[in-house]
Amino acid sequence: MPSSTRNQPRRSTRHGETERRLSLNRTEIIGNLGKDCELRYTAGGTPRGEFTVAASRSFKKGNDWQEETEWFNVVLWGDEAERLSESLLKGQPVYVEGRMQTRNWDGNDGVKHYRTELVANVVHLMVKPPKRDTRPAQSQEETDDLPFE
Repeated sequence: MPSSTRNQPRRSTRHGETERRLSLNRTEIIGNLGKDCELRYTAGGTPRGEFTVAASRSFKKGNDWQEETEWFNVVLWGDEAERLSESLLKGQPVYVEGRMQTRNWDGNDGVKHYRTELVANVVHLMVKPPKRDTRPAQSQEETDDLPFE
């Protein structure tokens, strides 16, 4: 038996056997960043990156094509958050994989607030970084001799 299923809750069946309750909380999205990643630190010093992703789908309604966009609040923790925070910029296409989590808290006004977030464990930018020019830089004296400048 795989170690990942050993400690799963069990329930009885009518024959006295036990059955495993399986569940999966995994989300994958591909979309565009809605804002730059905001990097903050917890009181204990743990890095926490936060950004939004817009994922769209197209579907046909009658004879017309419709587009629908769903917005995801994404949270990225630890070293990954620090490493990627400066690269995650508004408008870039991105792949995110993680789990959904809903937090709740009581506001100062006494109203209970809820926020559903995708807690990311994989984030990939879907654009290649620009190619660097590997040619040696020309000095100002070399460019002064060019007839077309």
